[in-house]
Amino acid sequence: MTNESPRWYKSSYSSNGGDCVEVAANVATTGAVPIRDSKQVGGPTLTVSTDAFSSFVDGVNAGRFGTV
Repeated sequence: MTNESPRWYKSSYSSNGGDCVEVAANVATTGAVPIRDSKQVGGPTLTVSTDAFSSFVDGVNAGRFGTV
């Protein structure tokens, strides 16, 4: 476990429309990646395994998800 505080990052591809998620990859050394809604910075976070997050990013990069 780490005592490091999460540093939240928003994708550079996010437009400032407010529909964004943020990720705190700096604490991924714990084996988990926290994700949150950028509009709810004090709200709940979703934590996924580093493997699951890596698979998600690979899927995004490969275009396996549709656009809205």
